[in-house]
Amino acid sequence: MSNYSHALDWARRQTDEGRLPAAVLGIATADGVQELAAFGASGERAASVGDHFPLFSVTKPIVALTALRAVERGQLALTDPLSAALPGFGADRPDTVELRHLLSHTSGISEPPLDSAVGLRAELLAAGSEFPAGAAVRYSSLAYEGIAAMIEHATGLPWQQAVAELVTDAGADGFTFDEGCQPHPVFDESVVGLDYAAMQRLHHPGAGGYARAEDLLAIGRSLLAGDGAVAHPTTVAALQRPRTRGLPLMEAAPHRPGELWGLGFKLRLDAPGLLATDGFGHSGWAGCEFWVYPEQGVCFTLLTNLLEPARRGVNIDRLHNAVVAGTRASR
Repeated sequence: MSNYSHALDWARRQTDEGRLPAAVLGIATADGVQELAAFGASGERAASVGDHFPLFSVTKPIVALTALRAVERGQLALTDPLSAALPGFGADRPDTVELRHLLSHTSGISEPPLDSAVGLRAELLAAGSEFPAGAAVRYSSLAYEGIAAMIEHATGLPWQQAVAELVTDAGADGFTFDEGCQPHPVFDESVVGLDYAAMQRLHHPGAGGYARAEDLLAIGRSLLAGDGAVAHPTTVAALQRPRTRGLPLMEAAPHRPGELWGLGFKLRLDAPGLLATDGFGHSGWAGCEFWVYPEQGVCFTLLTNLLEPARRGVNIDRLHNAVVAGTRASR
């Protein structure tokens, strides 16, 4: 029998001891949801398992999967240039930024704030180059505006519609960019210098999504099962291949030791704090987590709403380890 009591206890302690305001923890295998529990509150609003939370960068793997679906269908190639979708992009760059660079944070695009006042497309067209494409790693949310443009150019659909089709196929139709879903608020925006309302208005393809825990678990279950609803098994294997090993890192966001990048997903192959290192997934600025462990046959999500929770002593590796160790060993 699986035993996720330690993972549940970890999540409960974070809210009971004031490190996180509200949290929902969901754990699933290919057979179905194993645990789904809510803890804490956002002010007077108690957390519920069906609540939407702001995902911030956990948005990225969902949009990445949408681009990879277009690759599967022959509408895009990983080596297609961004300039084909946005002819004004990179006019002063001697190199070529391709889809694979955008997905692996190796595009060299300079990064504006998430609450840009001029708009993401204008930022992208005006963006400078910090290094040649493929030469280094710099975390980029703006790269996802480029990915969105490539999705639209390839499919002929508005990028949000293409994303909506993917999540609906996965049974994750609660995923949305519409703040009308009444997500939990975020806390400590002034501490980190973010105008969250301005960011919300951008519907950022790299940071603007909202979801329920069950939505992310549905996507994770599909990736575990290899059922093709989200991505072909070959694509799932491809997104787990390290694309950044050996490249210099230009720090632009909190970076955990041992992280590499696949295609749209973080890989923690060399993470010193983890018992299992086959996980792929993503974390978000407000503490949300979404991870799939294929060898253990488990996925989990933590939805929460505190910007930079590590500042308050939240060590997410402890949750990773409790989930993995609570999963029944395969034979």
